[in-house]
Amino acid sequence: MKNIILLLIFSLLPFSCSAQTDSKNDKEKSVMEPSKNEDGEWDLTVIDTQFNYFLSAIAKPISQYSESYLKTKNTLLVSEWNSYYFSGKYKNIVESSIDYDPKENYGIKFEYKLYQVFAYVNWKYGLRMNGLSGSDVYRR
Repeated sequence: MKNIILLLIFSLLPFSCSAQTDSKNDKEKSVMEPSKNEDGEWDLTVIDTQFNYFLSAIAKPISQYSESYLKTKNTLLVSEWNSYYFSGKYKNIVESSIDYDPKENYGIKFEYKLYQVFAYVNWKYGLRMNGLSGSDVYRR
């Protein structure tokens, strides 16, 4: 039995070391998924350094929104975002799809932060999204 396992490993070893000939589709690996933090709350990490400035100085405060409002808006905006991603439209801005389940209870902090990601993209890159409310559309 031990010899069969060793034979199997040695026979598959050349395949694992060979160069990859077919390139992977970027859309398969570019998915933004919500995750839970140490406290068990849903969290969204935005790597752009200007995003925190946007949240603290430009975006409307979280108290201006209800969770149900944000969930409704995020459902529309995620759909619009993913349609841009899968169509290749705005491919320099929309680099990943978003895995968002409107039936999941993410909490108001997560919903707010996700909504502000769309407002931030509008503010920074001028990408107009139909799901943003008029007061959250910013001119550059």
